[in-house]
Amino acid sequence: MNPESVSAQLASLTREGSALRERPLAEILVSLEAVLEGWRDPASRWRRELESRLAAATGFAPETLRQGLELGLEGWSGPALRAVVEAELGSIEKDHEARDGSIRGYASTAVILAGSIPMPSLLALLTPLLLRSPVLAKPASRDPITAALVARSVAEIDPQLGDCLQLAAFPGHDPACTRALLQAECVVAMGSDATLSEIAAALPAGRKLVAHGHRASIAVLGEEATRGHALEEFASALALDAALWDQLGCLSPIAVYVVGGGHEASERTASALATALEYAETRWPAGRVEAAAAAERAHEIEVARMRAAAGARVSLHEGADGRWAVVCEEDAQLRAAPLHRFLRVHPVEDLTALESAVEPLARHLAGVAQAGFGNASTAAEKLFARLGASHICAPGRLQAPPLGWHRDGQPVLLPLARLDDRQSTRPRAAS
Repeated sequence: MNPESVSAQLASLTREGSALRERPLAEILVSLEAVLEGWRDPASRWRRELESRLAAATGFAPETLRQGLELGLEGWSGPALRAVVEAELGSIEKDHEARDGSIRGYASTAVILAGSIPMPSLLALLTPLLLRSPVLAKPASRDPITAALVARSVAEIDPQLGDCLQLAAFPGHDPACTRALLQAECVVAMGSDATLSEIAAALPAGRKLVAHGHRASIAVLGEEATRGHALEEFASALALDAALWDQLGCLSPIAVYVVGGGHEASERTASALATALEYAETRWPAGRVEAAAAAERAHEIEVARMRAAAGARVSLHEGADGRWAVVCEEDAQLRAAPLHRFLRVHPVEDLTALESAVEPLARHLAGVAQAGFGNASTAAEKLFARLGASHICAPGRLQAPPLGWHRDGQPVLLPLARLDDRQSTRPRAAS
């Protein structure tokens, strides 16, 4: 693909958008509800094909991929999509005055996908269509499967909508093709902070950028969650959170903070997590690890081993062949997170100490799984929200955000809309 073909696709889509903008929103919504329901159904042809092809392309173990899709899509229903539309845009029956009103989509939307987890790609491809904005999408290099299958599923349900969702497959390092793609009126981009900075610098004047950058998540356990059966239960749930997508998603926990109970409570938690991760490996095996990532993880395991040998109050729990690792730290200091089922457990004295410990991560904080705070749960949740977390849930639910999750603190649809606050110039009827 060359810059000229990307520009031609964008021009063609802009023309298709003229017809799209004449369609009632209710009609478009019905079609996209059917698309979502098809993706939720484990027996659907689209879901089966995604499961069979994505494992080979991304390296996720099939059982782990299947569980991740089941949990991640369980709440992404047609009614959930309708609820998001009504919550953010208002009454569907009023059609949001979309043809000549205050909320309307852009003439074209470019979507630059990243990562290997399919749910964010699915949502990013469908949402501009609800605003009657045609989409030209660049598939993620780590996931060359999802975008094409989503486009096919839309076309099968609604051929005209399918004409308004096209793909521009070119290497990520092709600056000329990227510049052509950035001519779209609205650009939705996912990726590292460095990648998003490059896109923002290259964006022509007058274009809208909706950026989804690097994010991380954590778990926080109060003393009530660090003993007996409760600890076993929450450790198993956190092991699931870390095992799904091999800890590579923005909602995968990179660390567990144990509030109160001192080092003893942290060590109990680390031991329980080690047992739970060992069991998780039998149900949801770890997938392929690239050489650089494997080397980074091995390095951090060796550093933990050396620190313990040098007398630091650090303990290491390690799975066979390094398939998982848990490091019980002596303090709350942030350390490298090599991912691929590598968790650190940190002791903190109280919620005030937790706030100080997590504050450096706040700009990138996506989710917090929390338990064990009893009557202090509300205060804990308010703290997590102040730190920037937009998905606060129980352990085991990090990988199941609702469809209307305000990722990066943003609504789902409104960032993709052109908002016009002009007051109507029509004469008002006499009272």
